[in-house]
Amino acid sequence: MIVAENLHASTEQNLILETLQMTRLANGEAEISHHKSNNEVFGKDASTDDVNGNTLPDVSSKKAGQQKEMTFQDVYNQDLDDEDDDSDWEPLQKNVELVKWFCTNCTMVNLGDVNCDICGEHRESGILRHGFLASPLLPDSGLTEIDSDIRERHKDTGSQDSASNSSTAVGFDERMLLHSEIQLTSHPHPERPDRIRAIAASLATAGIFPGRCYPIPAREITREELQMVHSLEHVEAVDLTGHMFSSYFTPDTYANEHSARAARLAAGLCADLASAIVSGRTKNGFALVRPPGHHAGIKQAMGFCLHNNAAVAAIAAQVSGAKKVLIVDWDVHHGNGTQEIFEQNKSVLYISLHRHEGGKFYPGTGAADEVGTMGAEGYCVNVPWSRGGVGDNDYVFAFQHVVLPIASAFAPDVTIISAGFDAARGDPLGCCDVTPAGYAKMTDMLTDLCGGKLLVILEGGYNLRSISSSATSVIKVLLGESPGCELDNTSPSRSGLQTVLEVLKIQSNYWPVLASNFTKLQSQARMHSIENKRKQIEKKRRAVTPMWWKWGRKGLLYHFLKGQNRHAHVKRKGV
Repeated sequence: MIVAENLHASTEQNLILETLQMTRLANGEAEISHHKSNNEVFGKDASTDDVNGNTLPDVSSKKAGQQKEMTFQDVYNQDLDDEDDDSDWEPLQKNVELVKWFCTNCTMVNLGDVNCDICGEHRESGILRHGFLASPLLPDSGLTEIDSDIRERHKDTGSQDSASNSSTAVGFDERMLLHSEIQLTSHPHPERPDRIRAIAASLATAGIFPGRCYPIPAREITREELQMVHSLEHVEAVDLTGHMFSSYFTPDTYANEHSARAARLAAGLCADLASAIVSGRTKNGFALVRPPGHHAGIKQAMGFCLHNNAAVAAIAAQVSGAKKVLIVDWDVHHGNGTQEIFEQNKSVLYISLHRHEGGKFYPGTGAADEVGTMGAEGYCVNVPWSRGGVGDNDYVFAFQHVVLPIASAFAPDVTIISAGFDAARGDPLGCCDVTPAGYAKMTDMLTDLCGGKLLVILEGGYNLRSISSSATSVIKVLLGESPGCELDNTSPSRSGLQTVLEVLKIQSNYWPVLASNFTKLQSQARMHSIENKRKQIEKKRRAVTPMWWKWGRKGLLYHFLKGQNRHAHVKRKGV
């Protein structure tokens, strides 16, 4: 575990840093590295003043100018042809002040403008007060008329329901907000407290929670329960962070003095929700928890995850009477920790849909041929997408031909969804295209299994508007609402079809029910390939000569050349 020391800077250093940052911003430079600390720039480019207030030349700055290091901005602009052309140069106005700010919604850095250059969210957006129902383009001044109408429509949908007769439980505790990165960095950490703030605000504004769902009391998971999933060394390592101001398990997996308790609360809520669902005290539930868990393995914390919440919930479900547990992980990253914990266990079926790209996408695990070990082959099912941009059609297609057939044959007693929403449209890390309707549809498809006993556990997702709207859509399905968008007749992308065929070919060795799907899709893929080749040939043929040649003044020349080509082709065939 990497321990970070508390950083203290003197007043003079802070002034230098502030001056330096403003100078760099005026020159159009922006710090975009997530892990580069602001204190790295102390004493590098600061100029000095004499007693009369005149600026003295900085010799070190001149030397730095002669031998300037390549920056991210230089790399971005290095292919511009007019890089050295200063013909359109205009002197910088003295009173122009560029303000650097980070978008609340997506954390991307911006200079000056009031709306985010990446996602369009207003700098003073009300997303943390009203969730995704707040206007993205306007400052937070209360909900607009349009947003108020949306809110009322959300409330009217389930006005007949109340928490007293609801069958959907929500696990949430504000103490999980205390888990945050302490060390000063140049960019906000994507796994931040605002994630669950935005979801909670969306549910409150829509009248869902509090309202139509009921809360369960929070408790910290016990050390004995954790050791059913993790090693004692791992549990002790996480607990040790409670005595440290700031610490790191990996460069991107932080902890502070409150993180261990937050992780225990998250795991405890997931365990209690699973027990309540299996015992019949509630029909289904949503665990609004953090830190996330599916990267946490037997012995290590990584990928923003400390304890594996889904694994803890699965064991708790079995302790409560469930013999077989299904875990479906649709987070854009492979749940390497969950797979490691259960890859030798035939009583837990783990199915993951994630970006893989030949192992180049984090964490690099989850290839289609990772199927389980030690007699549990076939109980790990990986659907590894080969590219980004994967959307609703590919996910629903994979559910129809891989997830549901295997899950039905497995016949689980309870289903757990590791619900990362970082494959959602607009997520800065996932870069995929799943919509709230797509998540709602996948949830609806899983409700028919095991009598609707379904637990949804929050994993990743780093665009606040995307995760809050997606989580709300999923909880509405848990409450019995229709997904609202039919995605039954879906056509996958070419790469999506190839991925599904690869998975079917491997998993049909363990699940005979897949054989018919594999044969049918193989035939469709061949027909699709033949049709594509025909279209490509036709496109090339049409591109040989312009269409206007056929009817214009050169029509005679066109038909003459075409006839000559046909005659030559027949002659070659005769030879």
